[in-house]
Amino acid sequence: MADPTPPLNPDLLSLRTRIDAVDRELLDLLNQRARLAQEVGEVKKREGSVAFRPEREAQVIDGLKAVNPGPLKSDSVAPIWREIMSACRALETPTRVAYLGPAGTFSELAALGFFGSSIVRVPCASIDEVFRSTSAGAADFGVVPVENSTEGVVARSLDLFLTTPLHIVGETSLFVLHNLLRRENSLDGIQAICAHPQALAQCHGWLSNHLPNVERRPVSSNAEGARLASVDPSLAAIASDRAGGEYGLHTLAPAIQDDPHNRTRFAIVAHPQRQPQPQASGHDCTSLVVSVTNRPGAVHDMLVPLKEHGVSMTRFESRPARSGQWEYYFYIDLQGHPEQPHVATALTALRGVCAYFKVLGTYPVDVH
Repeated sequence: MADPTPPLNPDLLSLRTRIDAVDRELLDLLNQRARLAQEVGEVKKREGSVAFRPEREAQVIDGLKAVNPGPLKSDSVAPIWREIMSACRALETPTRVAYLGPAGTFSELAALGFFGSSIVRVPCASIDEVFRSTSAGAADFGVVPVENSTEGVVARSLDLFLTTPLHIVGETSLFVLHNLLRRENSLDGIQAICAHPQALAQCHGWLSNHLPNVERRPVSSNAEGARLASVDPSLAAIASDRAGGEYGLHTLAPAIQDDPHNRTRFAIVAHPQRQPQPQASGHDCTSLVVSVTNRPGAVHDMLVPLKEHGVSMTRFESRPARSGQWEYYFYIDLQGHPEQPHVATALTALRGVCAYFKVLGTYPVDVH
């Protein structure tokens, strides 16, 4: 019987041979980089310094994007180099990262996107547990959602910044695509839809139009909703493609979020005794939580130092202080780093007019 496989085009065969040679060169260069990273790790051990420096990694990625000649798109540089740096960092010391689990959550995707896949994963049952594990040293870092472009702040994360010692050392964000998932490949017979409350809110319009009489059941995470749907045919879930694959579910409807540009921002948190504040990277954010006495003009007076010293405010959110006196905490993001003189002067002046003042962290802005 004749061989049914047609011979390869000679041009294609030549190109594949050249690609194989380039891949071997890349592997050799990556191993050279890994050996250098091991040497860096030895120096850091002798100095007693930390293995992970988010500002350094941000500077590396920014520098590479600036000199990238193409055709590789600049948007592809960050995820490629995060994986390379993750693999090299793992040669120094394993990085333990806590996040809202189980497997398949957007928090897990955020953790992998920021740290790369060469980490020790520490899935947690709640945002509170992420803070607790990171505070206690069970994890080196925690990844917590802080803001959604559709539903606003994640209140529990903001509240926990007041009561734990953790500070923010980095940030990352994800485009959030919500899918309706189920064990059965049909919309018929769904009795309840399980998802995190934020996801249920982000898909309110679609659910009201297509499944108006189905119960919406809040659970601890979207991945937990997917897990529940995998064992109960009467349930559906709202979760990521990753969660659907993890639990063997059919996608009944993709991208059902009301906002097609839905995005969630995550904070990378760590204990200041184990991970110091990042140094200035050139593209930094400083996050604060403050309060002022309840008097006329107090909020205005709080903002004056920022204007006087030319510091831009990129976020301003309020949360009740739960004192019963109609008092509030204000969460503020500022553009810049305290190592910059105008930022340092503004922070000193701001501290002087606040009844409560806490720097939540200074860190490089998200690198895409």
